[in-house]
Amino acid sequence: QVQIVESGGGLVQPGGSLRLSCTVSRIMFNSWTWGWYRQAPGKQRELVASINIGGGTNYADSVKGRFTISRDNARSTVFLQMNSLKPEDTAVYYCNMPGRLLNRDYNYWGQGTQVTVSS
Repeated sequence: QVQIVESGGGLVQPGGSLRLSCTVSRIMFNSWTWGWYRQAPGKQRELVASINIGGGTNYADSVKGRFTISRDNARSTVFLQMNSLKPEDTAVYYCNMPGRLLNRDYNYWGQGTQVTVSS
């Protein structure tokens, strides 16, 4: 069973920055596209950024230009650099494999990391 551990969240003022990390084990990390998701209270989980095996990236419109996703294959780790944070970025952030989530038999999620943007 894959293991996913997210970290780096916290309380930050609007306009501030945070860097999230997601360390993965028990899976061929290099073989997958990885994504950062977030879930705000009362809302559905949404994909905000993804990075494929070649390093190509995609972002939700709401975070484009402010967030940067990257990966370190040697460390089986995915990062999310978040700048110019807004209160609406407040959520629990998770990482996972968008492609694998299409498989109905797979529904594993890590514990997530809480990001709170507030003055």
